[in-house]
Amino acid sequence: MAKFKVSADIGGTFTDIVVEDDAGEVRIGKVPTTKENPALGVLQGIGQLVGDPSEIDFFVHGTTVGLNAFLERRGAKTMLVMTGGISDTYTIARGHREELYKLHYRKPEQLVPRRNVHEVRERLAWDGSVITELAEEDFAPIIEKAKAEGFQAIAVCLLHAYTNPVHELRAREILKAALPDVSVSLSHQVAPEWREVERASSTVMDAYVAPVVELYLNTLKAELASSGMEKTVHVMGSSGGVMTDRLAKERPIATLMSGPVGGSIGGCELARRTGLKNLLCVDMGGTSFDLSLVIDGQPEMTSETVLEGLPLLMSIVSIDTVGAGGGSIAWVEAGGLRVGPQSAGSYPGPVSYSRGGTEPTVTDANLFLGRLGDDSLLDGKMKLDSAATGQAMARLGSQIGLSDRELAEGILAISNAKMADAMRTITVGQGIDPREFTLVAFGGAGPMHAVELARELDMTQILIPRFPGTFSAWGMLQSDIRHDLVASHIGVMSAVDEQALDASFADLEKQGRERLREENVAEGAMAFARAVDLRYEGQEYSIAVPLEDGDTLADMLDRFHALYERRYGHSQPESETEIISLRLAATGQFEHGGEEASFTPEDGEPQVGTRDVIFDGQTHATPIVKRARLVPGKPMASPAIVEEESATTVVPPGYTITIDPFGNMLVAAGESA
Repeated sequence: MAKFKVSADIGGTFTDIVVEDDAGEVRIGKVPTTKENPALGVLQGIGQLVGDPSEIDFFVHGTTVGLNAFLERRGAKTMLVMTGGISDTYTIARGHREELYKLHYRKPEQLVPRRNVHEVRERLAWDGSVITELAEEDFAPIIEKAKAEGFQAIAVCLLHAYTNPVHELRAREILKAALPDVSVSLSHQVAPEWREVERASSTVMDAYVAPVVELYLNTLKAELASSGMEKTVHVMGSSGGVMTDRLAKERPIATLMSGPVGGSIGGCELARRTGLKNLLCVDMGGTSFDLSLVIDGQPEMTSETVLEGLPLLMSIVSIDTVGAGGGSIAWVEAGGLRVGPQSAGSYPGPVSYSRGGTEPTVTDANLFLGRLGDDSLLDGKMKLDSAATGQAMARLGSQIGLSDRELAEGILAISNAKMADAMRTITVGQGIDPREFTLVAFGGAGPMHAVELARELDMTQILIPRFPGTFSAWGMLQSDIRHDLVASHIGVMSAVDEQALDASFADLEKQGRERLREENVAEGAMAFARAVDLRYEGQEYSIAVPLEDGDTLADMLDRFHALYERRYGHSQPESETEIISLRLAATGQFEHGGEEASFTPEDGEPQVGTRDVIFDGQTHATPIVKRARLVPGKPMASPAIVEEESATTVVPPGYTITIDPFGNMLVAAGESA
């Protein structure tokens, strides 16, 4: 019986499915996301590509269920319990102002209002020693309120609990005994680091999305089991590894960026296969535009992020997101054209989908300008309506005195400018020259905009991977199990105790080994990567410095100074350095199969037609090419529209197109036809 590895990426518009069989052959599929029950879309895609779900040997998926619950503010009703005397820290948060010149700036609204933040008497010193024992009687009014007002989740964040969890663990025992159906999140498990505001915010986020994520995972697992798929359900984690559904339910915050991370991990695999070590990865779907960097073949990681103004402490692949996608709606405000962030989604979708959409979108603009054809999507399985699109363009254009053609070009110009600005933020804004990177574009809409985005940043090389529309799902199949652990270890480097440092790392490795064993990872498949957070004495923020086997303290410091200079343009080797935290990434390696076979093109002439396409205000008779028929190593001049099942690549005049031995498409600045 054949065995299949299956990944599913549940997006806002489409659910992408990738199936790899025993021989390494890959098949892909796209189905509309079923928002009322995302599991139904997954089952539909599996049914189309696999047939019998019992033949699935490995299943992993990325989901934005938790993230969407937060963004749409439909998470659980949550209460926060903190140490007596410090509970206002969560509500007050930090005093800095994110947008200095916004006249009507308002601080981000917290997930838990002040009236639902409660205190219990207890106190730990900074080193974890008990100053005041936990006053267990203080939980009585908290429990009474939780029952009376129907709270679904409680976050517990006690002072210095990351150094000694005894009081938080006892708090959970008390709460679960009285409230067995209420989810309880503990700060020392969610974010075992210093910074009370960020730790409380992270714990609240975990509690807020926990019931939603748990319900979704339970439903998906039950649906898959009833269809015959009884293998463990794996979930893509925000840190670039996968975890079992059981552990995902224990720490739902780790799934927040589950979907977009797959593209970054796929980028790392591309870097390994192609030798292009520095990549700027952009994923443009129907709803959002996600960006990440691969530097020297590794994803850019961060231990802290901000979502909608709320800080989170978590190990995460550094991903920036803006509201720009194929479904982004064009609208008029104060006589000017705007695009997004509102999206038409999969239903009603763009006007051209003929599902009831009436407002033109980025996809409609591409269709109107000839960059898409009526039969471009899903190899013609999904028809687009040019006539309805033209009427919608004319209707909106008349409101602001633009022709339908000018409106369509304006929609793309605004959308591209928004995305290019986001690309500058993660490159130029961090002292990185984007011209030294290759732009990797994927997602259903990414290849349509890739060349024009690269032009905005003077990037001369673009790579469109095989199956770009399902690339994030493919990247999930390249991932390993991963757990990230952290321990505080504060002190100046000149007085650091190396034995204590080694002992702390050994303890983290023991915890990591235990977690991997829980996921049935063999000892020989385990790997551990160490890092330390360092900063100059007196500074607020630190840099994570990766460690290699045999590193001395001097090696550690040299690497810190080099990383600091690369990020900020200067360093201070003569200054005292502080160590803040120790980090350990525990990974369990999967067998991903052998090296991808060389790409073999399909028989037939690549060019299947010609279509008038508008580039920079000029109409060009542009060849329509089937990507699957392009011969590796044989260059082709632009302009060209390259079509395939999962995406359409638009290449304006002035570029050459080449397929590499693995089927990736390289687009480089060159001579046009």
